[in-house]
Amino acid sequence: METPAIIAKDLNKTYCVYANRKEKYLDFFLPKEYGTRFHAIQGISFSLERGRSLGLLGLNGSGKSTLANLIAGASSPTSGTLHVEGKISMTAVSSGLSLMLTGRENIIQKGLLLGFSKQQIMDLMPEIIEFSELGDVIDQQVKTYSSGMRSKLGFAISVNVDPDVLIIDEALSVGDLTFMQKCLTRMQAFREQEKTIVFVSHSLSQIRDFCDRAMWLEGGRMLKFGDCEAVTSEYNKFIQWFNQLSSSAQKEYKNQIRKKQLGEIT
Repeated sequence: METPAIIAKDLNKTYCVYANRKEKYLDFFLPKEYGTRFHAIQGISFSLERGRSLGLLGLNGSGKSTLANLIAGASSPTSGTLHVEGKISMTAVSSGLSLMLTGRENIIQKGLLLGFSKQQIMDLMPEIIEFSELGDVIDQQVKTYSSGMRSKLGFAISVNVDPDVLIIDEALSVGDLTFMQKCLTRMQAFREQEKTIVFVSHSLSQIRDFCDRAMWLEGGRMLKFGDCEAVTSEYNKFIQWFNQLSSSAQKEYKNQIRKKQLGEIT
């Protein structure tokens, strides 16, 4: 029997949406509730075995990044339970880097947050810098980096700290093709080492090539979960239908989903 690396039961994440700053302060200080509750993740339950690769699919705003952040521990669920076995590392387009710090200082900061000693970080530093291909700018502030450079640094840190669970949130959508291929090669090596991977991407081909499980999200709900080929096939049919809609019809479709998440319609 395969050992689960991730177990989620009735997972929910709710945010408050405020019309203005005053409403936010009133909600914080007074017993009466102000603002509107936005249900970003709704009743998601699943189990992912150790060594599996899960691709998260869905339109923008479907809840992919929110779920990835919950799994990474960057955010806490409003209700439900979530258990992740082992050390977690996450890389995203935004990658959680400190813009005022240099690339080198970000490596140190990330390492310390992951529980590494200063000496362990120094030992890992050359490999991280080499993988990132940013040696000539590693001592410049990250605020001077392009989005592709930030993605390179974030990914280089994440894959060189030997995680048990690696979460990749659109981090391969920026940067050059050569670096992307290097990342995919490293991810394949992780699969062979039976590490667990959660992969957020708009690229169906990448998810089909790399993942053996897939989850289709819409409006924070899980529509499909299971074999990657089966789920991506269904999702591809939906995307073909959606892309044939007019821009106004696409907008209305998304608005109806958002209204459901805000509780305005059922």
